[in-house]
Amino acid sequence: MSGPQRSTSRVALLLAVPVLSLALAGCVVSAESEAAAGPAVASDFDASVDIGSIDFPTSAGSEAQKHFIRGVAILHSFGYEQAREQFHAAQELEPDFALAYWGETLTYNHPLLPERDLESPREALARLGETREERASRAGTERERGFLKAVEELFGEGELAERRIAYMEAMRSLHESHPDDDEVAAFYALSLLQAVGPLGDDTFRLNVLAGSIALGVFERNPSHPGAAHYIIHSFDDPVHAPLALPAAHRFAEIAAAVSHARHMPSHIFIQRGMWDRVSKSNDSAYEAAVALWDPGERVGDMVHSLDWGQYGDLQRGDYAKAREWIAELDDLVERTGDEGRGKSTVPLVRARYIVETEQWETREITDDTGTAELLATGISAVRTGDLDLARQAAARLKKAGERESDDSSTFQRGSKPARLMHHEVAGLIRLAEGDAEGAVTMFDDGLAIAATMGPPRGAASPIKPIRELYGEVLLQLERPADAVAQFEDQLLYTPNRPRTLLGLARAQAAAGDAAAAADAYGKLLEAWDGADEPTELAEAREYLAASARKRLG
Repeated sequence: MSGPQRSTSRVALLLAVPVLSLALAGCVVSAESEAAAGPAVASDFDASVDIGSIDFPTSAGSEAQKHFIRGVAILHSFGYEQAREQFHAAQELEPDFALAYWGETLTYNHPLLPERDLESPREALARLGETREERASRAGTERERGFLKAVEELFGEGELAERRIAYMEAMRSLHESHPDDDEVAAFYALSLLQAVGPLGDDTFRLNVLAGSIALGVFERNPSHPGAAHYIIHSFDDPVHAPLALPAAHRFAEIAAAVSHARHMPSHIFIQRGMWDRVSKSNDSAYEAAVALWDPGERVGDMVHSLDWGQYGDLQRGDYAKAREWIAELDDLVERTGDEGRGKSTVPLVRARYIVETEQWETREITDDTGTAELLATGISAVRTGDLDLARQAAARLKKAGERESDDSSTFQRGSKPARLMHHEVAGLIRLAEGDAEGAVTMFDDGLAIAATMGPPRGAASPIKPIRELYGEVLLQLERPADAVAQFEDQLLYTPNRPRTLLGLARAQAAAGDAAAAADAYGKLLEAWDGADEPTELAEAREYLAASARKRLG
């Protein structure tokens, strides 16, 4: 068995005994490259767990260069703590090695998320020298000074958006000076992705440019961890995801020693509705995160894999394993004392389970109830006839949408998701009250909000997609043709999503299109192959059996 089914107390084991000696600093001792002499390959005990292959010549001596190469390769996979260890080791060997401090600065913040630590990268630069000029004087070459100048911009004065744009401009200048340098190209590609938000680019132009640069590096070096990684991030949406499939299939093999690298392929697999691969990728990523975790470190990699793994297993119809993920997350939070990401993810995965399985469950609404819980409770309350509780959930969601001031276009952030969820619950309430016109208006207004939000990048958000729910409402209102349109639209955003396929099959059957309904039911059974808990399996099988009998006369 894989994943949490194998053990629900792996974190307990790590805390009860000395931490396993799988820290990445130990995994990479046998890296094969000398200073700038070729690819750095890190091996675990069986010589099969890698960090990838890069060529990054510097002015450092051979021993410091070994650590630096390992650090950069791991950094490309966002293995921040492990990369930092390598950069610190290089600094100890050569205190004036400027790029070792450059690399360290990039380990303190996720480049595609809001900044959380500005002081640590500034402190790292200060250890190299008190001023920009002093630090630049320690860079061995013009190229090294270019890398250093870029992070000086990124962690200098000014607002985050301004600094990220300045960083991108510095990396563009370096790329123009060194067009054939794959490391410059890889970091320039990432800088373009960092600048999407600050520049307000909703045209996908920067993503395509970043992806095209990363694709070039990947073509020249199919084992480059940054190239594969940044291709995935560049094309992480339903339309462009096919361009990243080769990189997704390759990335986990390139950098299997890094949990995030094992997880990242699932960004593309989710976009393609490849649920088995979503499950396996995150199962593997979770195991790597547990093995590498030290008490006191952040639990983000473990939580992220648990979150995405649960979504994948719910889409596979493996409800038992989805419950195991919840138990594993509960155990993780309790034993690590995590008060951050892990604790906040527990109510999300519980709410998602309720919505995806339609095992309706209501909970008391408190001041701490999050928006995902409010949505699950609101839908459950309508389905079980408790409209007073549903109205409480709708009111809280409306208030949450008004309270949040950030109207980011990113689909998961800002006020829009809460506003969207309010329209979902309020629309269901109006339908239950017999106000069909009011329900349709609420959903139409919700669709207008959804149209201003970016494409999904991961699990469905909100946990009940509005087009899918609207299709179910329209089907209830005996408008199957309109319902078909909503379900088909939703499949463009979340391909192969079983609940959407189920709704589509029902709507097509109601519209009299038996062939299309059979096709949708068939795809549903493929997605749930091997599952036994979803009650709708019998419905799909019976419809297909009846269709077969009808064809045979």
